[in-house]
Amino acid sequence: MKKALSFIAGLLCLALLAGCAAKDTKDASLGKIKAKGSFVVGLDDSFPPMGFRGDSGEIVGFDIDLAKEAAKRLGVKVEFKPVDWDGVIMSLDKGDIDVIWNGLTITDERKQKIAFSKVYLENRQIVVVKADSKIADKASLAGKNVGLQMGSSSEEALAKDTATAASIKNIRKYSNNTEALLDLAAGRIDAVVVDEVVGRYYISKKPGIYKVLADNFGNETYGVGFRTKDVSFREAIDKALDDMKADGTADAISVTWFGEKIITK
Repeated sequence: MKKALSFIAGLLCLALLAGCAAKDTKDASLGKIKAKGSFVVGLDDSFPPMGFRGDSGEIVGFDIDLAKEAAKRLGVKVEFKPVDWDGVIMSLDKGDIDVIWNGLTITDERKQKIAFSKVYLENRQIVVVKADSKIADKASLAGKNVGLQMGSSSEEALAKDTATAASIKNIRKYSNNTEALLDLAAGRIDAVVVDEVVGRYYISKKPGIYKVLADNFGNETYGVGFRTKDVSFREAIDKALDDMKADGTADAISVTWFGEKIITK
């Protein structure tokens, strides 16, 4: 009997030790976020409608509303920190920010450096030209000056189309898309390669100035970017996004900014 009791006690001890070991090795990122009571979103604050400065100077946008709702569901606050987009992954690695949530395209190159949430939006890389431009397609970009945002997926998408990229006279890189589109309107460049959600939103605010070519540089998807080690935090954001999709909150935010339900489910 004593041997049996000793054997059972031994098994219980092993189970407890295993549980402690599992607990010790469990990623603590979510616990750290909850302990400090907030998480910091890194973004380009001139990236409408995803995240940008409103008339009052406050940072607003589609991704801003999604992040605020996710934070509320996690029981914490959210802060928004503008960063140099070309160095946004470095800011994440250094711990200056906790996530990248700003129309971040999921690419193979970025997957080697960071982890992504589930997809929540689909996008394309479009070509925007002036309304009276004679540029009709990608082939017409030969010998032209084309602008795009430095460090963006637009830069990567254009580079992948080696024939078109090689034919372009000059690829001018800007710190943000707004500057590129303003230069296009002023005639300083001939076209801009930009995320469709951004380009069409910007164009809708300035009717008659721009047009979008039928040609594009491919489809892509958006996700939230995390440090690869922050597994529990990423899983918590994924759950919040899933719940927001299921109960209609994400659709309502989409309608506010795009006038229609474009959330990827």
